[in-house]
Amino acid sequence: MAKKESSLDRVLGHIESLDATNLTNLAQKLARERAYLETVFNTALEGILVVDADGEVQYANESGLRMIGLKESDVGTTLLWRLIPGLRDSLGLEEGEPLRDSISSRELELTYPEQRFVRIYFLPFKEPVGDDEKQFVVMLSDITSEKISKDETIESEKIASILLLAAGVAHELGNPLNSLTIHLQLMERQLRRIEASPSSEKLGNSLEVCRGEVERLDGIIKNFLEAIRPQDPDFQVLDLSLVLEEVFEVVGSELKDRGISVEVEVVAEAPIVRADRNQMKQVFFNLIKNAMEAMQPGGTLKIVSRSDEEKIYLQFGDSGVGIRQADLSRVFQPYHTSKKEGSGLGLMIVQRIIRGHGGQVGIDSQEGVGTVVTLELPKRNRKLKMLEA
Repeated sequence: MAKKESSLDRVLGHIESLDATNLTNLAQKLARERAYLETVFNTALEGILVVDADGEVQYANESGLRMIGLKESDVGTTLLWRLIPGLRDSLGLEEGEPLRDSISSRELELTYPEQRFVRIYFLPFKEPVGDDEKQFVVMLSDITSEKISKDETIESEKIASILLLAAGVAHELGNPLNSLTIHLQLMERQLRRIEASPSSEKLGNSLEVCRGEVERLDGIIKNFLEAIRPQDPDFQVLDLSLVLEEVFEVVGSELKDRGISVEVEVVAEAPIVRADRNQMKQVFFNLIKNAMEAMQPGGTLKIVSRSDEEKIYLQFGDSGVGIRQADLSRVFQPYHTSKKEGSGLGLMIVQRIIRGHGGQVGIDSQEGVGTVVTLELPKRNRKLKMLEA
């Protein structure tokens, strides 16, 4: 449907034919509309910025100025990266590299002009405005109270209901698994009494596979319960690339069956952190499973590790369907899922575990192109920076 033309559009289309009086009236009308829009934007509690592809701030409402400590006189000359340290690294951009044409979500801690936690969304303009180059709307939401509340009351009603459900599911699954284990043991004893033959050997191999799968199911239930229960991580020094290898030993055959290729790239130093091995395995399992389910056969899962002075960044990128802009803000909510089959708990568990390790989870996605989930974790020996006066 074509965009409806306003009276102002019609006037602007004939601006060359306007006399001095009509030009004055038009300028006054534009000034009133600008003042009206400025009032609307300045009433919003969320920070609203407009940046170009290089990150230069072109516009900021009053909340945006206040949140990042930007002076109104500096709009048009200041880069967002200077105001929010670590944001460019979190987005995976090299110095001088332009913003990518995708929607992005991040949670960061700001220390200036005051300490607060903010949730940041990058939304590209669908079409260039006038002769300007590519621009992005940056939405800033202050989530300090939300984060503190979550940290202090981790057993919220939703989490409590999940724990109750998980306990019930674990109990219901545990009984048939125990029964299967007992019957497999009985079958194995009967098999020992049968004279050895190719058929009995094949049956023995099948029994061994069944027993292994029962043990794997039991392990999945155990890992799931450990992941959603609020417990302190068992910190140890880990090379995440080695933990990732352990995970691929388990899911490798499924990736192969689905025709999905995997590319792993470790940039510079090894990703060594202090973390809980089992919890990090759960994070990797969840992210790889999400990527697999988002892709068709022939897709590619690319995992890239990089670092800066303070953090390790681990990116899981898929060539799947991407996330709709309307769903981006809800991907970490319990039970939210766009899949026909799925619990909607995977990313919630990932975020809870990573936060428990002092890190953050970021998401970049473009419909029809794919999704990149970025894990940010503090280095094992992170250096403390002194704030400039």
